Amino acid sequence: MSSGLTDEVRARMARVQLLVLDVDGVLTDGSLYYTERGEELKQFHVRDGQGMQLVQQTGIPIALISGNASAAVQQRARVLGVTHVFLGIKDKLATLTTLCAQLGIVLSNVAYVGDDVNDLPALRAVGCPCTVADATAENRACAVYITHLPGGRGAVREICDLLVQLHAPSSTSMGAVP
Repeated sequence: MSSGLTDEVRARMARVQLLVLDVDGVLTDGSLYYTERGEELKQFHVRDGQGMQLVQQTGIPIALISGNASAAVQQRARVLGVTHVFLGIKDKLATLTTLCAQLGIVLSNVAYVGDDVNDLPALRAVGCPCTVADATAENRACAVYITHLPGGRGAVREICDLLVQLHAPSSTSMGAVP
């Protein structure tokens, strides 16, 4: 849709009770790194992690749902205190629906950030579909918010800052929402 913060987007973000993030292309820039032994390495942006911690401090839980199974993602989630981690998932919407049922949260109160076609069913089902600046055209077309920054380069922090301002405006010293 757009990267602007319209009244509609503000209203949708104000209702968010769960933030769900894809990993590759959202928390990372989508690059894949392998050691000579075949171990996968991932690069995460420190500001995205700080933003995730700030969102959790408002009481909004975070979930990671990735099509890829990665020990690096599990480690990053542990460091950030993210307990809802689903890796190697082919049907992200089914996983999201099950998680929402367990948490007692309706899909219309979920913000989902995904960058590629495997995220589209979940994006279309939630109340606040978001994507990163370098997402596929299909993802950008169904998102109500598109970040200014690309995946793995602070895009998640941008969304987190918006959520924090809308859910705990007096507890943050961040500047004005773009």
